Amino acid sequence: MIADAHLNDVGSGSRIIEFKGVTKVYGKGYATVEALRGVDLSIDEGEFVAIMGPSGSGKSTCMNILGCLDMPTAGTYMFRDVDVGGLTRNQRALLRRHYQGFIFQGYNLLSRTSALENVELPLLYRGAGAHERRDRAMEALETVGLKGWESHTPGELSGGQQQRVAIARAIVTGPAVLLADEPTGNLDTARSREIMDVLTDLNREGGITIVMITHEPDMAVYAKRQVHFRDGLVESDALNGGAR
Repeated sequence: MIADAHLNDVGSGSRIIEFKGVTKVYGKGYATVEALRGVDLSIDEGEFVAIMGPSGSGKSTCMNILGCLDMPTAGTYMFRDVDVGGLTRNQRALLRRHYQGFIFQGYNLLSRTSALENVELPLLYRGAGAHERRDRAMEALETVGLKGWESHTPGELSGGQQQRVAIARAIVTGPAVLLADEPTGNLDTARSREIMDVLTDLNREGGITIVMITHEPDMAVYAKRQVHFRDGLVESDALNGGAR
């Protein structure tokens, strides 16, 4: 639990994320871009949601706001019934650190650092001791199928293995939600399916809520629900009948 008086109300209710009339405007005058135009969106604990849409649809802006990397121009973002807009910058950073895990298309691993040390990093930032960091990082690597690869650097790993390390790093803190931005974008089809199987297991077996941006329909079918953005609005929001 975050040791901050303003975040003590972060609970564990069924609804983990809610947007109410969220808008995001960049620039002024002729340079104004309305990236989000009044988005309503709710995600419950334990869901696996794929966010899709063409370039410029608003899906990346949505993800940035979900990850507290950007703030709405108007509207409300609630995370477990806490109004994120009412938090300070430091409190939002604590929310990210304690409740959210991030997976990126480009892995974002330290190139000269072992898989184990890469996974330990979020725990180091939280002030965990060496033994705790090692034990939890080893467990996270085993969870993603990389037991025995702890000492390898990213350059000694395949793209799929590097993404597994990145997933292990994202889950090592025990986050409530994983935010995955095109997690299979740099991988071939076989490796992409392996990564999606890992994410599916984390969702079904680990109960982690997953919100994933993807432009690949064959990856979106792994999600339980698909939300399509277009022109800054939610165009469709439906359960995925073909979820694996």
